[in-house]
Amino acid sequence: MPGTYLPSDYLPILMFLMVATAFGIGALVVGILFRLSRPYPEKLMPYESGNPPVGEPRMRFSVKFYIIAMLFVVFDVEAVFLYPWAVVFDRIGLYAFIEMIIFIIILLVGYVYAWKKEAFVWD
Repeated sequence: MPGTYLPSDYLPILMFLMVATAFGIGALVVGILFRLSRPYPEKLMPYESGNPPVGEPRMRFSVKFYIIAMLFVVFDVEAVFLYPWAVVFDRIGLYAFIEMIIFIIILLVGYVYAWKKEAFVWD
C-alpha cells in the first residue's frame, strides 16, 4: 500500500544511536556532578609536554616548517600512488608503466628543485 511504508529494518540502528547518545550525555553529566574541582595555578597553566611554557603562545614560525610539511605531504602522496600500482603491475601493461615513470620523473624534478633551493636544510 503506497504511503504506509515504515523501514523497520532501521529500528535497531535508531535504538543503538539513542542508547549511545544517552550513555555519552549521562557519562558527562555524572562526571560534572561528582568530580572534585580544586583549581590552583599549576593546574590552570597550559600544558606543553610536561615542560613549563616558554614565550608567547602566538609566536611566529619560520616558513621552513611549512615548506618541510608540504614536501612531506607531496612525497607521502607519491608513496600512496606507488603501492596500488605495484600491486597490479603485472596486469596494467606498458602504457601504465610509462605513465608511472613520467610521474616519478616529475616528482624527482620537484625533489631536485627543493634540494637546490635548500628546502631540506634545517636551521
